[in-house]
Amino acid sequence: MDAELLKEYRRLGRDDRGKRTLAYVRLRHALQKVIETGSLEPGHALPSERELAQLLSLSRVTIRKAIAGLADDGLLTQRHGAGTFVAERIVKSFSKLTGFTEDLRVRGLKPRVKFLERGTGEVSPEEALALHLSPGARVVRLRRLRFAADKPLALEDTVVPLSLLRDPRAVKLSLYATLERLGCRPTRALQRLRAVALDAEQAKLLHLPIGSPALAIERRAFLDDGRVVEFTRSLYRGDAYDFVAELHDD
Repeated sequence: MDAELLKEYRRLGRDDRGKRTLAYVRLRHALQKVIETGSLEPGHALPSERELAQLLSLSRVTIRKAIAGLADDGLLTQRHGAGTFVAERIVKSFSKLTGFTEDLRVRGLKPRVKFLERGTGEVSPEEALALHLSPGARVVRLRRLRFAADKPLALEDTVVPLSLLRDPRAVKLSLYATLERLGCRPTRALQRLRAVALDAEQAKLLHLPIGSPALAIERRAFLDDGRVVEFTRSLYRGDAYDFVAELHDD
């Protein structure tokens, strides 16, 4: 791993415009790369700050800053007295508007989807309220089982106005990638999280015992003009996800 990290760090010496990049940014990107390629697997311990400083000829302050950034992104976990490790659980920030596919790819995991429903229909009263639609409006409904490789991680029920997404089959893997291609990717969202126990159907789909803990998340995502583009209810495995939020005393 040391040789690959050093090679990647040197490769990132300059950005696309030829400008020299900051050392901690280069190290952060280099560490992310070796994690994504599998050279550093989940649970693997990083070399100590002193060892990394010697390997890369950097100060320990620079090393610490790069590691702290990756820890904030959920790629690394720091255990007091034990060191720094590649995260085994997926740590998702509530302060960043990202989709499931993006979250997994940035962690070097392979996202996969199984569509349980993908079609159109008339909006329900609850959906109309959430999406600010009139009764009788048409919507796209997606019910998806989301995987990391072969491990099911989340069950998602999503509703999108048909006026924004005309063809439900346009969504292959990532809804947000599809919306971006259509020029209507959301720019902000409201989310609500609560703890639940899985019922029989949910547990079967997620390969867990009935009653296992899960995190239920309701999301409404908005365009810049205030229109609601997405109403999603998700169930995330409680044994695989941690959700974090950054708080400020303003």
